[in-house]
Amino acid sequence: MAWRIEFTESAEKQLARLDNKAQADIIRYLESRLATDDDPRRLGTPLRKEMSGLWKYRVGDYRVVCDIQGEKVLILVLRVGHRRKVYGGH
Repeated sequence: MAWRIEFTESAEKQLARLDNKAQADIIRYLESRLATDDDPRRLGTPLRKEMSGLWKYRVGDYRVVCDIQGEKVLILVLRVGHRRKVYGGH
């Protein structure tokens, strides 16, 4: 099963602010690992508290926060950023 990957406008801007290598690593991970996996949840970690229902993926020092919509076979990327800043604590 192939999952579609879409970015919110804010996630696209966050990705564009990263250096070229980080951008390439994140895109490669999303396209080669998540999009092709039968269940992308097994590769990620569920978030808790106010971000409950969302999933995070680790790509080096960066995190990708996604909403997995199984009925649409869609992975919606909501946030992309360094692990210290992506959750909004800083």
